[in-house]
Amino acid sequence: MGDGNYGNYDFIVVSNRLPVDRVADGEGWRRSPGGLVTALAPVMSSSEGAWVGWHGAPDETVEPFEHEDTYLVPVPLSEDEVELYYEGFSNATLWPLYHDVIAPPEFHRAWWDAYKAVNRRFAEATADIAAEGATVWVQDYQLQLVPRMLRDLRPDLRIGFFNHIPFPPVEIFAQLPWRRQVLEGLLGADLVGFQRASDTSNFLRAVRRYTGSIIKQHYVELHEEGGRRECHADTFPISIDVARLNELARRPDVIERSRQIREEVGNRTILLGVDRLDYTKGIGHRIKAYGELLEDGKLQVEDTVLIQVASPSRERVESYRLLRDEIEAAVGRINGTFDTLGKTAIRYLHHSYPIEEMVALYLAADVMLVTALRDGMNLVAKEYVAARTGADGALVLSEFTGASDHLRQAILVNPHDIDGLKERILQALNLPRTEAGRRMRLMRRQILQNDVEHWSQSFLRALGAGRG
Repeated sequence: MGDGNYGNYDFIVVSNRLPVDRVADGEGWRRSPGGLVTALAPVMSSSEGAWVGWHGAPDETVEPFEHEDTYLVPVPLSEDEVELYYEGFSNATLWPLYHDVIAPPEFHRAWWDAYKAVNRRFAEATADIAAEGATVWVQDYQLQLVPRMLRDLRPDLRIGFFNHIPFPPVEIFAQLPWRRQVLEGLLGADLVGFQRASDTSNFLRAVRRYTGSIIKQHYVELHEEGGRRECHADTFPISIDVARLNELARRPDVIERSRQIREEVGNRTILLGVDRLDYTKGIGHRIKAYGELLEDGKLQVEDTVLIQVASPSRERVESYRLLRDEIEAAVGRINGTFDTLGKTAIRYLHHSYPIEEMVALYLAADVMLVTALRDGMNLVAKEYVAARTGADGALVLSEFTGASDHLRQAILVNPHDIDGLKERILQALNLPRTEAGRRMRLMRRQILQNDVEHWSQSFLRALGAGRG
């Protein structure tokens, strides 16, 4: 397929993690759950597909291997790099900065140096295996320097980049000491994709301010050694594997499990929260609002329960440990005040669950609470809607999520406004059946027409089309 200077792969995905997890006994691999893996599986099997990423264990080198039609190229990371590049720069600098500084970002030069070094290693691993003129799709904020580095190594490639999290307003992005280098890294791509139109315009404003490039509509003009080039920035909202959710929601064992869940909580009205344990998710705001509704006598523990699933996340980062303590203390206070011998106010579950159990929870819940303070998309909101095959239930959805652009029939809320949040929860609980059905049907239609495959195809079409 190529001569000695090129690799063999026409389509390559580059992401921080490979799309596989080690099987528990350490022998072999299994496909990771997650929308991105599902979305790209068909493209991988229909082209000569490869995936470049870290395999999840520090200080270990794993040779490339085949897994389900995909050639996987593990990029090694040392224990130090996991600490500096991943826990440090990616998750304690970029993550809070890009989520409207809900937590204060930290800026350390040693973290930045590690981020550069790791991004270079990803770029080099990709350049080695790409066929001449291959398409490369780089994913997310951990790898923002890869497009530029890759273009320097391999100007023949078509390079796309997709940012799964928000891109901050220029006034916030301005705080980053390496703002120009990050923008130049991203501009190495032919196409940079974002979740919301506001993210795209934030990026273009930052480019205009810090690189001085000329921007026409959504195209950035770049003058480089090889001549004039354009980088196109646009909006491609991500979605979910709707068919799989639909199928699970109709499976008799999943339906039976949802009935059991309702029984286990005493056949009460169920409010549900499902999140990674992260300060961007507004879990504390939701718990506070629910506690106050119990205090005000607007809700009773005999009739209502809040089930909060908070899957473990970044346990080694200090702000996440503190958040866990804070949430557990709030749950303890409310349960201590309102529990009866037979009924508990909040069922707090600090675990991850398989998708079957999640769908059973979605089916069991009368109201889904998504109160993120900032979220690129929030796929849980879309999963809940996809699982409601009976077109019932209600979704309370933060206006600070990308999902709120598409699920306009949800009950939208500003989660910082606790009184407003309490009103919206009561509105959802008291929604007339016909009104709830109308809203859910419209939201289901939106999601059915725009599933995750639609997202990947529209991005790859735009990347392949190019311009000029």
